[in-house]
Amino acid sequence: MQTDEIIRMMSAQGLRITDQRKTLAKLFADTPGYQSPKDVYDYMGRSYAGLSFDTVYRNLRVLDELGVLEQVVFEDGVKFKLHCRGHDHHHHMICLQCGKTYPISYCPMDQTEVPDDFKVVKHKFEVFGYCKACSLEEESRA
Repeated sequence: MQTDEIIRMMSAQGLRITDQRKTLAKLFADTPGYQSPKDVYDYMGRSYAGLSFDTVYRNLRVLDELGVLEQVVFEDGVKFKLHCRGHDHHHHMICLQCGKTYPISYCPMDQTEVPDDFKVVKHKFEVFGYCKACSLEEESRA
């Protein structure tokens, strides 16, 4: 996804397009993989003196709620990346080393028995591991 496409999505959802949000859109358009809120804060802080961590985190959460970004909880905390576009509903296998993602082509919820007295409103399913390149790199270090 390109920066201008992200900005159009934000604008279509009623967000005011500030220079900070343009910079945030450019960061995610130019950076594959996942970014922690601290990574984003450090990047944004180089251009915007006095920027607060709360402002950065609030913008990340808003962009997640609008479907521009998606968030995943890793062992070391929450991280964000551009939301997948052009795919039907799917889940991911995620490399813990490089952040590369692989789509899971079916939804495990389809095989989950949900009790009659429970209403599912949303779900997430991620599988964590190592891609082939990162596995080979790790083996060569050992």
